[in-house]
This record gives sequence, structure tokens and C-alpha cells, in this order.
Amino acid sequence: MGKLKAVVVVTMISTVLLSILWRATLHLEDNESFVRCLLDHSHPSHPISSAIYTPKSSSFSSVLESYIRNLRFNESSTPKPFLILTALHESHIQAAVTCGKSHGVQMKIRSGGHDYEGLSYVSTLPFFLLDMFNLRSIDVDIETETAWVQTGATLGEVFYRIAEKSKTHGFPAGVCPTVGVGGHISGAGYGNMMRKYGVSADNVLDALIIDANGRLLDRQSMGEDLFWAIRGAGGASFAVVLAYKIKLVRVPKTVTVFQVDRTLEEDATDIVDQWQHVAYNLPQELFIRLMLDVVVKSSGEKTLRASFVSLFLGDSESLLSIMKERFPKLGLSKSDCIETSWVKSVLFWSNIPLETDIQVLLDRTPQTLDYLKRKSDYVREPIPKAGLESLWKKMMELEKPRMYFNPYGGKMAEIAAEEIPFPHRAGNLWKIQYLANWNEAGIEAANRYIDLTRRLHEFMTPFVSKNPRQAFLNYRDADLGSSSHGKASNSEARLNGMKWFMGNFDRLVQIKTEVDPTNFFSYEQSIPLLPHQVHLDDDM
Repeated sequence: MGKLKAVVVVTMISTVLLSILWRATLHLEDNESFVRCLLDHSHPSHPISSAIYTPKSSSFSSVLESYIRNLRFNESSTPKPFLILTALHESHIQAAVTCGKSHGVQMKIRSGGHDYEGLSYVSTLPFFLLDMFNLRSIDVDIETETAWVQTGATLGEVFYRIAEKSKTHGFPAGVCPTVGVGGHISGAGYGNMMRKYGVSADNVLDALIIDANGRLLDRQSMGEDLFWAIRGAGGASFAVVLAYKIKLVRVPKTVTVFQVDRTLEEDATDIVDQWQHVAYNLPQELFIRLMLDVVVKSSGEKTLRASFVSLFLGDSESLLSIMKERFPKLGLSKSDCIETSWVKSVLFWSNIPLETDIQVLLDRTPQTLDYLKRKSDYVREPIPKAGLESLWKKMMELEKPRMYFNPYGGKMAEIAAEEIPFPHRAGNLWKIQYLANWNEAGIEAANRYIDLTRRLHEFMTPFVSKNPRQAFLNYRDADLGSSSHGKASNSEARLNGMKWFMGNFDRLVQIKTEVDPTNFFSYEQSIPLLPHQVHLDDDM
């Protein structure tokens, strides 16, 4: 019996090993077939071979990791693509779409890698990565006050190229210079000029895309519906966005920035209370972000710190006059104010010394990399002072998570909610970003910090928007649910989609169904197809 059992065990092990070997061989054959497909669809004048990286390539890992901005998704256990295509030409994108569809594999699209949940470069399904970082040309035309920007460019590169041509033009976009243009603009994008000029996507005039049929289309040929969708609903649900034509905005030669910190012992509660009643109603040229975190006093006791960080499109004298009349409790003084150029203000907001040459904006690598978690909310009514005091207690209890309050009003309240898919307009006083950063590796640390962030978010429930509880798409948050790569039940997908798009969700589903009926452009939180379309596809 002992020998028989041994034979059975050996046979079972052999069967398992053969099964694993067979699947690995099949997978390898599929991958080789995919590579052959890419090569077969390569244009002779733009060969694709140098843009293909497989796990056999010596630089595969370095290419994959070079644009991972959240260390949570750079672990050995993180699912990896079976191939990376670092497109060098539009024809490479067309080949990727053609071969991805014919082989039935998922394509993830990455521009700058700042996706908070790694959705642009991680999947539980077999997938390949279309990396856009080589496609980053920027053509600025000051005469027409426009620029064509490829989606692999970073915001810092855009700001630098504008400043090369003009000291009185800028673009309303984020304050982190290493963020990629593709994800930023397609998900709406915002920055410290949004109260004057709206979100980034409000300032897009045209676009170039590769659609689900591999066609290169501009605004006219793609049609107004699809052009509407890729300005705020995330391009990766509909197409590969190759470039955006953006509208430059006027900025004064001199702008003013400041950061003023106040703790609870320095009347932070009263100052924050006044901020929440005036920040959304200040002149459009003035943006004051409120940052909240817990710090330790010299006595060893914890306290709450409120930091007020501002950009004013004007000189310090004008700013001081406004602040004295409208926000006196902050006690802003002349010595707090720094006059500089608009492009230099980007350095200030990025915590880069102002004396640094603006060429630093061309550096595509962040100053630091951390493990992180983000969440978002919208506030429609000022928080009662008692609510603020309870928030301080909760933050000191949790200690690690921080909060950023970004004021709305101004131009944001003037643009209709349906103008682009991004719907968070009139009635929203400010947006909250919840932040947790840590540098401890491992799942236990990640779970601890993520739980702390969720608990702070849960605590804020009485004070934020309701039915639905709104969220900002570009602050990617896996907690908000998944469309199961566009195949969730319609009710579930709609419940999630309404948080990001409100009344615009149904139109997005209709457009998605029309332009990508086979759901090739899908990811964990992508726009779903109409229910009957999903049913038909699943039966095929």
C-alpha cells in the first residue's frame, strides 16, 4: 500500500507539473503570437521592434517601474504585464489596439503613472501595458494662444514650454509637475487657477485619438459626443488619447504666493471657520488651499495645524487689501507674501526652492516616492464650529491621515454641470482630498494606513455631499467599487458612476456603447456598456 500511495502521489504531482508546464507553454505561445502580430502591423517607416519589452528583456523591470508612483504597486506580488509597448509613433498605438482586440487581451494605458490605485498599469487579468512616455511633444503657439500637447508629456514640461515662449501665459492644471498630461486632462484635471479658468478639461479645444477600430481621429472626425466624453470621464474608457489641443490662459507678469501655518493654540479653529465662509466667494484670482495635519508640540503633545497656501494672480499690495477686508482672521502680513512669476509659483507649490532654475520642471522623476492612499469628498455647506472641533479630535486620534480643502466658487460655479462629464460645479464649496503617505513596506502597514484613511473619511459623512456622496474621478479610490471591467450590473455600475459623473453618467454609457461596443477599452472602474450590449457580448 505504501508503494501504491507513493506512485499515486508522484503521478498526481507529475500531472500538476505537466498542467502548469502546459499552461506556461500556452501562455508563452500566446505572447509570442502577440509579438508577431505587433511586428506584422508595424509600419516600415516606423518599426515597432525597439518599443517592445517582454519579461525576457533585460530592461523590462526598469521600464515598468520607472513610472510607478505609488510603492504599493511595486511589490513582487503585484501583477505584471506580459508585455510593455513604449509607443514611439501613432502607428504603434494602432498596432496595439488591433492586436489587443484580435488576441482578446486587456490593454492598460499609462501616461505619467500617478494613478493612485495603479489602475493604469496593474490588472488581475492578463494584460499588456501601452506606455505613452515617449510621445510627449509640445507645440506652443503664442499667436493663437494654444498648444498641442501629446499625452506622454508631464505638466512640468507643459509649464516650462509655455514659459519659454511667454511670461504672461499659463495653463490651469495641477501643481505636481511630474503628473502625466493624459490622465490629468482626461479625468478633468484641476489646479490653483480653477477659480479663474475652470478645470484643465474646460480649456481643451481639440484632441487626437486612436479609437477602438484603430483609426486616428480629431475632434471633427470623432464627433462632439466622444470629444465631450474624453474631457473628464477618463480617456481609457473610450480610446487612446494621443494629444490634446489646449487653450492657454493669460497670467500677470507678477503673481503672489504665501503659506501661513496656524495651530489650535494660534486660533486655528476660528481661522478655519472664517476660511470656509469666504474662500469660495473670494475674487476669482485668489485661491487659498487649506491643509490640515497633526503635529507634535515641543511639549510632546499633539495639536492640529492648519496651513493656508495661496496663489494670487496679482501683486502683494492688492492681495493684502483683499485679505484685510475679506479674510482678516488669518492676519496675513507683507512678510508672508512672495512676489514671483507664474511659472516660478509652480516651484513654490511643489516645495521646490524659488531660486531653483525652472529647468527642474523638465525632471520627470518625483522628489520622493511613497506608499500612499487617497480618497475624496465634496462639501456643500460650512461645517459647524462644533463639527470642526470634533474633527480635530478625530484627526489627533488617528494621527496619520491629512486633509486638503480646495475651494470652489468663481468660474467653477459658472460652468454648467453638463458642459463636460466632470459635474462638480455650482453648490460645491470645496473639495476634500484625504491623504496618507508612509514608507513602511508590507501588507500590514498598508492595511493600517488605508484603514486610518477610511476611518477619517467615514467620520466626515455628516458634513459632505449626499445622495450620492460625490467623488473626484482623478483621485482614484478602489473603495468606491468596480465596474468589473465594464461588466458590472447596470444598477451597481450606475451607483458608482453617479458619484463621479452625477447626471452625466447615462450619456457616458450611451457614448461608450456606440464607440466601443466590444468593450475593448476597459479597466476596473471604466464606463460600462448598456446592459443589453454586455449581454450580447457575453453570449458570443
